[in-house]
Amino acid sequence: MPASNRLQYETSPYLLQHAANPVDWWPWSEDAFSEARRRDVPVLISVGYSACHWCHVMAHESFEDAGVAEVLNGAFVAVKVDREERPDIDAVYMEAVQLVSGGGGWPMTVMALPDGRPFWAGTYLPKPNFLALLRRVESLWSSDRADIEADAARLADAVREGTALPVRVTAPGGEHLEEPGAAVLVRGAQGILARLDHEWGGFGDAPKFPQPGSLELLAEYWWRLHDDRAVDALARTLDAMSSGGIYDHLAGGFARYSTDRYWLVPHFEKMLYDNALLVRAYTHGWQLTGSPRYKQVVEETVGYLLSVPMRWPEGAWASAEDADSEGAEGRFYTWSLAEIEQVAGSAASEWYGATAGGNWEGTNILWRPGLADIARPPEVEEARLKLLDRRQGRPRPGLDGKVLTEWNAMAIAALSYAGTAFGQPTWVEAASLTAEVLISHLRRPDGRWLRSWRPDVYDGNGSAARPSAAGTEATALAGARHSGPGHSGDGGETDETGNAGRGPRGAGGGCLAYAADYAWLIEAFTRLGEATGQSRWTAEAQEAASALIELFWDKRAGGFFTYGNDAEVLIARMKDVYDGAVPSANATAALALARLGDLTGDTSFTDIAAQTVEAMAPALARAPAAFPGLVLAASYIAGPRRQVVISSRADVLVRPVWERFLPDTVLAWGEPYHSPLWEGRTERESAGKAFVCEGYRCKLPVADPAALGTLLDEGSLSH
Repeated sequence: MPASNRLQYETSPYLLQHAANPVDWWPWSEDAFSEARRRDVPVLISVGYSACHWCHVMAHESFEDAGVAEVLNGAFVAVKVDREERPDIDAVYMEAVQLVSGGGGWPMTVMALPDGRPFWAGTYLPKPNFLALLRRVESLWSSDRADIEADAARLADAVREGTALPVRVTAPGGEHLEEPGAAVLVRGAQGILARLDHEWGGFGDAPKFPQPGSLELLAEYWWRLHDDRAVDALARTLDAMSSGGIYDHLAGGFARYSTDRYWLVPHFEKMLYDNALLVRAYTHGWQLTGSPRYKQVVEETVGYLLSVPMRWPEGAWASAEDADSEGAEGRFYTWSLAEIEQVAGSAASEWYGATAGGNWEGTNILWRPGLADIARPPEVEEARLKLLDRRQGRPRPGLDGKVLTEWNAMAIAALSYAGTAFGQPTWVEAASLTAEVLISHLRRPDGRWLRSWRPDVYDGNGSAARPSAAGTEATALAGARHSGPGHSGDGGETDETGNAGRGPRGAGGGCLAYAADYAWLIEAFTRLGEATGQSRWTAEAQEAASALIELFWDKRAGGFFTYGNDAEVLIARMKDVYDGAVPSANATAALALARLGDLTGDTSFTDIAAQTVEAMAPALARAPAAFPGLVLAASYIAGPRRQVVISSRADVLVRPVWERFLPDTVLAWGEPYHSPLWEGRTERESAGKAFVCEGYRCKLPVADPAALGTLLDEGSLSH
C-alpha cells in the first residue's frame, strides 16, 4: 500500500488530510475515471470538507484502516472531493443521496460507474457497514452488472430531472406569480413564523441552524409591514444565539449550528460564511432595534474575522476552523470548573454558567444561561481576557486555509455594510484590501475568475511554501489533471446546450469560479462602492455581472447554471435555487443584479434579475419560506425602489443612509460614474446636496443630514 497517495500534490486542506491514508486516493480527474475503465471497476466518490467532524470520524475508522484500504484499492478506484472547492460535483451527487435516502450530509459516500453515473449514494457509514457495502458492491459488480447499470441509468435520469428549476410546483390558481413582492413576502414570513421556537428562538427542532436568510426575511417583513411578531421572533433568535454556546464568548464568532434547541452545545467548527452572514443579520437587528447587544456581537465577530488565524497576512480570509483538536471535538472550547476558577475566579464561573458536573460530556461550554445579558461588567471582562489568554495556549483546531472567492466576497459585503453602519472605517478598509487581494490572486489575466487559492500552498513534498502572485507549480500541475469523466483530449464533450467542457481549472491553477462566486462578487463590489464612494468598485461589479450572464445564464429556461459554459461537463448541469446555510446562487444574483441595475441604469441587469425571479415564480408562490433569498429579491424587484444620490465626497451627508435599514434603497455618492443618477448632478450647484429618488424621479434636494434622515424615514414616494 502507498505510503502516500496522489492527494499529496493537491492544495485542498481536506484532500491533504487524506494524503497519507493507505487508501490509494485519486483527486477528481479524467485520469481517475480512465483508470476505472481500464481496470473495469466501480468508482467510490467520497465528498467532504476540512472542518467536517463526521468526515474525520469516517477517516479514522475506515480510510486509515489497512483492511478497508485493501478492499477499496483492490476492487474500486477511490476519488476524494472537497465540496467547498467543487460545489458543482457536490450538488450533483447530493441530489443522488437525497433521492436514495431522503436526506443528506457529509461525508458523502457514492458508488458510481466509470462514466460517473451513481448507482448508490449515502453519507457517513460506520466501518462495519462500510466494509459490508464495499464487499456487496464488489460481488454485484461481478454477478449482477446489468442490474447495477440499470440502477445507474435510472438514478442519473432522476438526478437530471431534479436539476431543473422547480417549476413543476405550481402556484395556487395559476402558473405565474401575479404580485411577487408583498404577497410572497407575507407568505414567506408567515411560513417562517409558523416554525418559530417561541422560547429559545430559531426555527424548527434540534439541530438548530442560525438560518440568516430567514432572519433577513423577517427583518424586511417587519420594516415593510410592521407586524410585531416578526421583530419579536428576530430579537428572540438573535438574543438566544448570542447567549448560547454556539457563540464564542471569549473571542467572538459563531459555530456552525447547535445540536440542541437551547443553542448551548454547538457543532464546534466555525465557518467564514456563517460569520459573514450573521454580521449582516446582527447589523440589521441593531438598525431596527438599537440593541447594544447586537452591536457588541458584530464588533466581537468582526474582531474574530480580522484576527489570526482566520485573517491571512495577505488580507484574505481562510475558510474555516475545525471542530476537533487533540483528537477530540470541542476540546479547544470547553472547560472544567476548576480550571475556570483557577484562571479567572468565581466571577467567571458564575457568569458563564459553569458547574462541577459541566453542561456537556462532563465539561463546560461557556454561555449565558437563560438568554442573560452579554454586556460584561469590568470584573467579568478582566476574567474573559484571562480565560482567552489561557485558551490561546492550547493546541488550536485545524485551519482550512483556502481562500474561497464566494465566502470572501460575502465577508467583503458584510464588513462594507457593517463598517458604514457602525462608523468603523477600518472594517471598510479591510474589505477593500480583501477585494484587491481577490483581484490579484483569483482573477486570471483574461478576466475569468477562479474559485479558490491557498496562501500557504504545499510543494510536491507536502512542505509549506509561500506562493508567488501567479500561484505555484503544485497548483498548476494539479490543473493539468483535473477534468472529470466524459472528456477526451483538450476539447471535451458538449452538453445539451452545445457548450464544450474543458475541465474546471484555468491556467495558473485554481478551479474555475461558479455562479455563486460571481453573484457574491457583484454584491461585494456594489456594497464596497456604496461604502467608499469609489466608482471603480461599481465598474468591477458591472464587469462581474456581464461575465455572470455570459457564462452561466440559461437562455432557454431562465436562471443561472452552477458551472459555466467553459467548464467541465458533469452528468447533470445543476441550478442552485434552494437556500441552505447560504442564499442560493440564483437568489444572490437576482438581488445583486437588480441593485446594480438601479445604480447604473443598465436595464439588462434588472431584466435578467426579474427573469430569474419569474423562472421561480410558481415555486415561490407555493413555498416561499423555502426560498427566503429569492423572496427578498422578488420584494426588491417588485418595488417601489429608491435611489439616493449625494453629490459630495464627504461622508457626513451619507451617514443617515448608512445608519438605517433601507432594503429598498441603493446609494451613489463620491465619484460620479456613467448612470442616469449622476446626470445633471455633477455641476457646482448640486455639490453637497442629497437627492432621494424613486425610478429616477427625485424630490427636491437637501443639504442637511437631519433633513435627509426625515426624507428617508418618510418611506417611498408612492406611500
